[in-house]
Amino acid sequence: MTVLLVDVGNTRIKWARLEGARLGRGRAAAHSGWRPRDYLRHLFASPRGLARVVVASVAGSAVDEALAAAARRARVPARFIRVTRRAGGVTVGYLEPWRLGVDRFAAMVGAHELLEAVPVCVVGVGTAMTIDLVDGLGRHRGGVIVPAPHLMIGTLLTRTHGIRRRARGGAGGGAGLFGRSTREALQRGSRYAAAALIDRAVEEASALLGREPLVALTGGEAAAVAPLLRSRSLGVPDLVLRGLAVLSRDAPRARRR
Repeated sequence: MTVLLVDVGNTRIKWARLEGARLGRGRAAAHSGWRPRDYLRHLFASPRGLARVVVASVAGSAVDEALAAAARRARVPARFIRVTRRAGGVTVGYLEPWRLGVDRFAAMVGAHELLEAVPVCVVGVGTAMTIDLVDGLGRHRGGVIVPAPHLMIGTLLTRTHGIRRRARGGAGGGAGLFGRSTREALQRGSRYAAAALIDRAVEEASALLGREPLVALTGGEAAAVAPLLRSRSLGVPDLVLRGLAVLSRDAPRARRR
Protein backbone atom coordinates (compact mmCIF):
# COMPACT_ATOMS: atom_id res chain seq x y z
CA MET A 1 0.00 0.00 0.00
CA THR A 2 1.29 3.45 -0.95
CA VAL A 3 0.48 6.55 1.07
CA LEU A 4 1.38 10.11 0.12
CA LEU A 5 2.59 12.09 3.14
CA VAL A 6 2.36 15.89 2.98
CA ASP A 7 3.74 18.51 5.37
CA VAL A 8 2.30 21.97 4.60
CA GLY A 9 4.08 24.80 6.39
CA ASN A 10 3.46 28.53 6.28
CA THR A 11 5.91 28.96 3.40
CA ARG A 12 6.94 25.57 2.04
CA ILE A 13 5.33 22.22 1.35
CA LYS A 14 7.16 18.89 1.64
CA TRP A 15 5.94 15.52 0.49
CA ALA A 16 7.08 11.92 0.08
CA ARG A 17 5.58 8.52 -0.62
CA LEU A 18 5.40 5.82 2.01
CA GLU A 19 5.71 2.38 0.39
CA GLY A 20 4.85 -0.09 3.11
CA ALA A 21 7.29 0.83 5.87
CA ARG A 22 9.77 2.61 3.56
CA LEU A 23 9.71 6.38 3.29
CA GLY A 24 10.69 7.54 -0.18
CA ARG A 25 12.72 10.56 -1.24
CA GLY A 26 11.18 13.80 -0.09
CA ARG A 27 10.46 16.78 -2.29
CA ALA A 28 9.78 20.40 -1.35
CA ALA A 29 8.60 23.66 -2.87
CA ALA A 30 7.30 27.09 -1.92
CA HIS A 31 3.50 26.93 -2.20
CA SER A 32 2.50 30.59 -2.09
CA GLY A 33 -0.28 31.26 -4.60
CA TRP A 34 -0.85 27.61 -5.44
CA ARG A 35 -4.31 26.64 -6.65
CA PRO A 36 -5.82 23.14 -6.80
CA ARG A 37 -4.27 22.56 -10.22
CA ASP A 38 -0.79 23.32 -8.81
CA TYR A 39 -1.20 20.79 -6.00
CA LEU A 40 -2.55 18.33 -8.55
CA ARG A 41 0.44 18.84 -10.84
CA HIS A 42 3.10 18.61 -8.13
CA LEU A 43 1.71 16.04 -5.71
CA PHE A 44 -0.59 13.91 -7.82
CA ALA A 45 1.23 13.66 -11.13
CA SER A 46 1.19 9.86 -10.73
CA PRO A 47 -1.83 9.04 -8.55
CA ARG A 48 -2.09 5.41 -9.60
CA GLY A 49 -1.55 3.09 -6.65
CA LEU A 50 -2.06 5.77 -3.99
CA ALA A 51 -4.30 4.46 -1.23
CA ARG A 52 -4.65 7.86 0.43
CA VAL A 53 -2.90 11.13 1.23
CA VAL A 54 -2.19 12.03 4.85
CA VAL A 55 -1.58 15.71 5.57
CA ALA A 56 -0.20 17.85 8.40
CA SER A 57 -1.03 21.46 7.59
CA VAL A 58 -0.58 24.73 9.47
CA ALA A 59 -1.17 26.89 6.39
CA GLY A 60 -4.83 27.72 6.97
CA SER A 61 -8.21 26.69 5.61
CA ALA A 62 -7.78 28.17 2.10
CA VAL A 63 -4.64 26.12 1.48
CA ASP A 64 -6.23 23.03 3.01
CA GLU A 65 -9.28 23.33 0.76
CA ALA A 66 -7.12 23.77 -2.35
CA LEU A 67 -5.11 20.67 -1.48
CA ALA A 68 -8.27 18.70 -0.68
CA ALA A 69 -9.78 19.74 -4.02
CA ALA A 70 -6.68 18.49 -5.84
CA ALA A 71 -6.92 15.15 -4.02
CA ARG A 72 -10.57 14.83 -5.05
CA ARG A 73 -9.66 15.48 -8.68
CA ALA A 74 -6.98 12.79 -8.42
CA ARG A 75 -9.56 10.49 -6.75
CA VAL A 76 -7.28 9.94 -3.77
CA PRO A 77 -8.89 10.04 -0.28
CA ALA A 78 -7.34 12.85 1.81
CA ARG A 79 -7.08 12.86 5.58
CA PHE A 80 -5.84 15.82 7.58
CA ILE A 81 -4.21 14.83 10.84
CA ARG A 82 -5.52 16.52 13.97
CA VAL A 83 -3.84 16.68 17.36
CA THR A 84 -5.24 14.37 20.01
CA ARG A 85 -4.11 13.75 23.57
CA ARG A 86 -2.32 10.50 22.64
CA ALA A 87 -1.19 9.15 19.28
CA GLY A 88 1.92 7.67 17.72
CA GLY A 89 3.47 6.89 21.10
CA VAL A 90 3.34 10.55 22.25
CA THR A 91 1.17 12.03 24.99
CA VAL A 92 0.57 15.74 24.44
CA GLY A 93 1.34 17.91 27.46
CA TYR A 94 -0.73 20.94 26.46
CA LEU A 95 -3.74 21.53 28.69
CA GLU A 96 -5.82 21.76 25.51
CA PRO A 97 -4.15 19.48 22.91
CA TRP A 98 -5.86 21.08 19.90
CA ARG A 99 -3.90 24.28 20.52
CA LEU A 100 -0.63 22.49 19.66
CA GLY A 101 0.45 22.89 16.03
CA VAL A 102 0.01 19.68 14.08
CA ASP A 103 3.48 20.05 12.56
CA ARG A 104 5.02 20.13 16.03
CA PHE A 105 2.94 17.12 17.01
CA ALA A 106 4.05 15.11 13.97
CA ALA A 107 7.69 16.10 14.53
CA MET A 108 7.50 14.87 18.13
CA VAL A 109 6.02 11.57 16.98
CA GLY A 110 8.76 11.22 14.38
CA ALA A 111 11.52 11.98 16.89
CA HIS A 112 10.12 9.60 19.50
CA GLU A 113 9.84 6.82 16.92
CA LEU A 114 13.36 7.47 15.60
CA LEU A 115 15.11 7.76 18.97
CA GLU A 116 12.91 5.35 20.95
CA ALA A 117 13.54 5.79 24.71
CA VAL A 118 15.86 8.81 24.38
CA PRO A 119 14.53 12.14 25.73
CA VAL A 120 14.60 14.78 23.03
CA CYS A 121 14.19 18.49 22.46
CA VAL A 122 12.41 18.64 19.10
CA VAL A 123 13.37 21.89 17.40
CA GLY A 124 11.69 23.18 14.26
CA VAL A 125 13.38 26.19 12.65
CA GLY A 126 11.00 27.53 10.02
CA THR A 127 9.08 30.81 10.03
CA ALA A 128 8.84 30.40 13.79
CA MET A 129 11.24 28.39 15.90
CA THR A 130 9.60 25.86 18.20
CA ILE A 131 11.16 23.71 20.90
CA ASP A 132 9.23 20.80 22.41
CA LEU A 133 10.50 18.50 25.13
CA VAL A 134 9.54 14.83 24.91
CA ASP A 135 10.81 12.46 27.59
CA GLY A 136 11.89 8.87 27.02
CA LEU A 137 8.36 7.60 27.64
CA GLY A 138 6.89 9.81 24.96
CA ARG A 139 5.40 12.37 27.34
CA HIS A 140 5.39 15.91 25.98
CA ARG A 141 6.52 18.25 28.76
CA GLY A 142 5.66 21.51 27.00
CA GLY A 143 7.21 23.84 24.46
CA VAL A 144 8.56 27.22 23.43
CA ILE A 145 7.75 29.39 20.41
CA VAL A 146 9.88 32.33 19.24
CA PRO A 147 10.59 33.99 15.87
CA ALA A 148 13.09 32.03 13.79
CA PRO A 149 16.24 33.86 12.60
CA HIS A 150 14.75 34.90 9.25
CA LEU A 151 11.67 36.35 10.96
CA MET A 152 13.82 38.16 13.56
CA ILE A 153 15.75 39.82 10.75
CA GLY A 154 12.60 40.61 8.78
CA THR A 155 11.02 42.31 11.78
CA LEU A 156 14.08 44.51 12.34
CA LEU A 157 14.28 45.43 8.66
CA THR A 158 10.62 46.43 8.51
CA ARG A 159 10.44 48.19 11.89
CA THR A 160 13.74 50.10 11.97
CA HIS A 161 14.67 52.45 9.16
CA GLY A 162 18.29 52.89 10.21
CA ILE A 163 19.04 49.19 10.36
CA ARG A 164 17.25 48.57 7.04
CA ARG A 165 19.30 51.24 5.29
CA ARG A 166 22.62 50.09 6.74
CA ALA A 167 21.91 46.39 6.10
CA ARG A 168 21.86 46.82 2.31
CA GLY A 169 25.10 45.28 1.12
CA GLY A 170 28.21 45.79 3.20
CA ALA A 171 31.57 44.07 3.29
CA GLY A 172 31.97 40.67 4.88
CA GLY A 173 34.53 39.66 7.46
CA GLY A 174 34.82 38.73 11.09
CA ALA A 175 34.28 35.41 12.79
CA GLY A 176 32.11 33.94 15.51
CA LEU A 177 29.34 36.03 17.02
CA PHE A 178 30.58 39.48 16.07
CA GLY A 179 29.84 40.66 12.53
CA ARG A 180 31.67 43.56 10.90
CA SER A 181 28.73 44.91 8.93
CA THR A 182 25.08 45.49 9.82
CA ARG A 183 24.03 42.68 7.48
CA GLU A 184 26.37 40.22 9.18
CA ALA A 185 25.43 41.49 12.64
CA LEU A 186 21.77 40.75 11.90
CA GLN A 187 22.44 37.31 10.51
CA ARG A 188 24.83 36.20 13.23
CA GLY A 189 22.88 37.78 16.05
CA SER A 190 19.65 36.03 15.06
CA ARG A 191 21.28 32.62 14.58
CA TYR A 192 23.26 32.80 17.80
CA ALA A 193 20.12 33.90 19.66
CA ALA A 194 18.31 30.82 18.34
CA ALA A 195 21.20 28.53 19.29
CA ALA A 196 21.47 30.06 22.77
CA LEU A 197 17.78 29.45 23.44
CA ILE A 198 18.07 25.83 22.33
CA ASP A 199 21.06 25.31 24.64
CA ARG A 200 19.11 26.92 27.49
CA ALA A 201 16.18 24.60 26.76
CA VAL A 202 18.51 21.60 27.00
CA GLU A 203 19.84 22.91 30.33
CA GLU A 204 16.31 23.34 31.71
CA ALA A 205 15.24 19.94 30.37
CA SER A 206 18.26 18.23 31.94
CA ALA A 207 17.32 19.64 35.34
CA LEU A 208 13.70 18.53 34.86
CA LEU A 209 14.44 15.01 33.64
CA GLY A 210 17.74 14.29 35.38
CA ARG A 211 19.19 13.40 32.00
CA GLU A 212 20.40 15.49 29.08
CA PRO A 213 18.10 15.25 26.05
CA LEU A 214 19.29 15.04 22.47
CA VAL A 215 18.31 17.90 20.17
CA ALA A 216 16.47 16.83 17.00
CA LEU A 217 16.65 19.68 14.46
CA THR A 218 14.36 20.13 11.49
CA GLY A 219 13.14 22.99 9.30
CA GLY A 220 14.54 25.25 6.61
CA GLU A 221 16.97 27.17 8.82
CA ALA A 222 18.07 24.25 10.96
CA ALA A 223 21.36 23.80 9.09
CA ALA A 224 22.36 27.41 9.80
CA VAL A 225 21.74 27.06 13.54
CA ALA A 226 23.17 23.57 14.08
CA PRO A 227 26.91 24.49 13.96
CA LEU A 228 26.38 27.09 16.71
CA LEU A 229 24.92 24.67 19.26
CA ARG A 230 26.87 23.46 22.26
CA SER A 231 24.35 20.69 22.89
CA ARG A 232 24.33 17.29 21.23
CA SER A 233 22.14 17.47 18.16
CA LEU A 234 20.90 15.45 15.22
CA GLY A 235 19.59 16.94 11.98
CA VAL A 236 16.46 15.25 10.60
CA PRO A 237 15.12 17.26 7.63
CA ASP A 238 12.10 14.98 7.10
CA LEU A 239 11.10 14.72 10.77
CA VAL A 240 7.47 15.79 10.21
CA LEU A 241 7.10 13.30 7.36
CA ARG A 242 8.55 10.57 9.59
CA GLY A 243 5.93 11.42 12.17
CA LEU A 244 3.20 11.35 9.54
CA ALA A 245 4.37 7.88 8.55
CA VAL A 246 3.67 6.74 12.11
CA LEU A 247 0.40 8.65 12.36
CA SER A 248 -0.81 7.31 9.02
CA ARG A 249 -1.43 4.03 10.80
CA ASP A 250 -4.08 5.92 12.78
CA ALA A 251 -5.47 7.63 9.68
CA PRO A 252 -9.06 6.37 10.18
CA ARG A 253 -9.19 8.63 13.25
CA ALA A 254 -7.99 11.68 11.32
CA ARG A 255 -10.21 14.41 9.92
CA ARG A 256 -11.47 13.77 6.39
CA ARG A 257 -11.63 16.41 3.68
